[in-house]
Amino acid sequence: MFERPATGENAILVQLDFDEGDFVERLEEFRLLVTSAGAQPLAVVSGRRQRPDPATFAGKGKVAEIGETARLHDADLVLFNHDLAPGQQRNLERELGLRVVDRSSLILDIFALRAKSHEGKLQVELAQLQHLSTRLVRGWTHLERQKGGIGLRGPGEKQLETDRRLLGKRVALLKDRLKLLGRQRQVRRRARVRGEVLAVSLVGYTNAGKSTLFNALTKAGAFAADQLFATLDTTSRRMFVEGAGQIVISDTVGFIRDLPHALVAAFQATLEETAQADLLLHVVDSASPDRDQQMAAVSQVLEEIGAGAISQIVVWNKIDVTGAEAEFERDECGSITRVRVSARTGAGLALLRESLAEVARSRARLAEPETA
Repeated sequence: MFERPATGENAILVQLDFDEGDFVERLEEFRLLVTSAGAQPLAVVSGRRQRPDPATFAGKGKVAEIGETARLHDADLVLFNHDLAPGQQRNLERELGLRVVDRSSLILDIFALRAKSHEGKLQVELAQLQHLSTRLVRGWTHLERQKGGIGLRGPGEKQLETDRRLLGKRVALLKDRLKLLGRQRQVRRRARVRGEVLAVSLVGYTNAGKSTLFNALTKAGAFAADQLFATLDTTSRRMFVEGAGQIVISDTVGFIRDLPHALVAAFQATLEETAQADLLLHVVDSASPDRDQQMAAVSQVLEEIGAGAISQIVVWNKIDVTGAEAEFERDECGSITRVRVSARTGAGLALLRESLAEVARSRARLAEPETA
C-alpha cells in the first residue's frame, strides 16, 4: 500500500558506537527505517568514538572509509543513524560527493510517505519545513547575493533570506490550519465528555501491534502491517464493553526512540487525543529483546506531550510468539496494571475487555454524586 516507486536509491548505513548500549537492536531498527523509506541498504559502516567530531560527526578516517565503501557499492546516498548538525551534513556531502541524510530527516521522509489524511499531510509538511529551516543554506551556496537584472533590481535581498521569509509564511499558514482542525476536534471531545464516555487511547512503540489490537477490539478494519509507522492518522471508534457500556477507543501514531522534536510539535494536535484520554493502553511487543528500551522511549514521548500522568494498563502483546499465558496482573491496590494478550490470535482479549469494564465502572462510581 505504501510502496514507493523504485528509484534506484542504494544506501550506505552509518552507525557509530558511543557506548550507549543496544547497538545491535538500534542497527536492526535503522535497517527497518531505511527499507520503510524505500531505500536498499547495501553496507554498514560502524566504529567506536567517545564523542562526535564537530566538523564531520564521524571523523576524518571514518569519512574516508564511508567514501570508499560508497564507491565500492556504487551508492546513491549515505544514511546516518544519528542526528547531524547542518554544518556536519554540509561537510560530509562536500567530502563524499553524495547526498547525506540523518535519522530525523529519514523519519520525516517516512511520515511524508505514510500520511494519507489532510491533517496528517499538513502536520508532516509543517515538521519538514521546521526541520529544513535550519538547513536552507545548503541549497543556496551558489546564490550568495542576487545579481541585478530585469525583475531582480531593487532591495538586493539575499536568496536565502527570501527563501526563509517564504518558508516562514508557509509555516504560519500551516499552523493556522492545524489550529482550526484542533478546535474542531475539541468540539467533538467536549460532546463526548458530556456523554460521560470513557476515552481510551492505544499508545506504544511503532510496530508493537496497536492497529492489529485496535481492529481485534473494534472490528474497524484500520490498516495494519508489519512495518514502521503503518499508522499516522488517529482513528477513533465507539466500542461496547459488557458491564460498562460504550467507550471510545483511539489508535494513534507509534512512537520511536529519538523521535524528531519538530515531528512531536507538528503532531501536537493529533497527540492531544492521547493527552486528553482517561486511560492509556500501552501496547508492548513482548517478543522484542529491546522492549524495555522501547517502553522507556514511549514514556519519554508521553511526558513530552503532557500525558505522563494518565493512568495506564500495559498490554503485553504477541504472547503467541513468546508462549506466555493470557492473564492480567494487579498492583498492591488491586488495580489491573498489565494484561498479556495476542492481538493476532485473540488470546487474552476477553481479559482486556474485562479490564476496560473494571476501569469504566470504577470511573462511574467516582463520578456519582455523594448522597447526604
